[in-house]
Formats: sequence, C-alpha cells, structure tokens
Amino acid sequence: MDDSEKRRIVEAVILGTPEPLSAQRVAGVIPYAKPAKIKKLVDELNAEYIAQDRAFEIVEVAGGYQVRTLPEFATQLQQIQPQRPLRLSKAALETLAIVAYKQPVTRGDVEDVRGVDAGAVMRSLLERKLVKLAGHKEVPGRPMLYGTTRRFLEVFSLESLEDLPSLRQLEELAPRAESAEDGGATQSDLDVDLDTDLPESVAPVGPAFAPTVEAAAAVFDDVEPVGKPH
Repeated sequence: MDDSEKRRIVEAVILGTPEPLSAQRVAGVIPYAKPAKIKKLVDELNAEYIAQDRAFEIVEVAGGYQVRTLPEFATQLQQIQPQRPLRLSKAALETLAIVAYKQPVTRGDVEDVRGVDAGAVMRSLLERKLVKLAGHKEVPGRPMLYGTTRRFLEVFSLESLEDLPSLRQLEELAPRAESAEDGGATQSDLDVDLDTDLPESVAPVGPAFAPTVEAAAAVFDDVEPVGKPH
C-alpha cells in the first residue's frame, strides 16, 4: 500500500468519525502503520488542502485529529445552523476555569474561590459534558471530585490541558478583565458559543489562582472552536 492510499484511508476515518481520533487509533486501521506515520500523513493532507484552497483542515484537538471548516467561514455556517448555539454565562466560565486549573476539585473548593453557591452552575457544566465526576475526595463525607472532559478540550480547541494559558499569562490578562468590567460589559459580552473523557488530573495552581478567575474567564471568552467539526 503506497502513501497515497494511506492518506485516503486516514482522511476517510477522520472525516467519518465525529469525535477526535488519536493517531494510535488511526494507525490501527492501516497495516504496519505507526502513530508517527499518521502525523506525517495528516501533515501531507493539510498541505494538499492548502494547495487546493479547500475550506477545511485536519486539526489536533482533545488528543486526536478532527476535520474542521476554516474559521473564515464561521459567519456563513452560523446562518444555516438549525438551532441557536449553547452559551456559557460569566459564572459558568469562571467555574469552568477553576475546575480546569485546580482539578480534581470539589464543589466546596469552587465555592471557596467564587464566594457563591456553585450547585446550579456545576449541574449545567455536567449536563453540557464540559465537566465530569472524577471520584471522591478522601476526607470526612467523601465529597465528589470534578474534572474537565475531552469535550472541554474539543470546544476550546486544546490538544491537552498543558495547552491552557499559564498562571503568569492569566495574571497579565487580569487588568484587561477589570477594564472590561469598568466599561460596563454586558452578560452577552461574556458568553461563549459551544458548537461542537479527561486526562486524569492537572496540578493545582494554589491560592494565587483566586485573583485571576476573571482573567481566566476572559481567556475562555476569547477562544472559539477552530471551525466546525465535520
């Protein structure tokens, strides 16, 4: 089997699967192929798409590959969407940021940072499959632990949790978030479209994270999925 046929198989399996496919899974359908070879074939496919001026590309997201339309066509695609995209409020973004950076985390941990009840927001994030149950904390009462999901990575176009902005970057963005509040940002200004399960944990960032929650929300507010998955 030559590389041309292998590229066609890679294109077919990625295009035909709604969720991101890992290089290892793609390699499993091509005789004698290794994950490193799949990455090379994907790069070649993307080079072909650029040369042919196609409207889509293969992106690495949530630990796998997915075919997505180019961001420049977002306006046209939104016009034909049958349903209004789901949205995240500022409160949900803040809660999601806390979970992402401090996971595995309890509801009480989230409430300690935000200073308000987080029950309704956590339920909403669970229903949207951006957050999932990640076990119990071994303390009296054994409260539930929460972590982000693969869908969280997919929605925010992250290959892994390591691609999240660093704490230093968030601190640098804090003044911008404060300026937005001073300018009278509305609730809709802080919404994120969601048009589209978890590395086990990420090291907690500690108490220094608390002052940067608004900045973390601002980061997520600025990030939109790269195109629409096919």
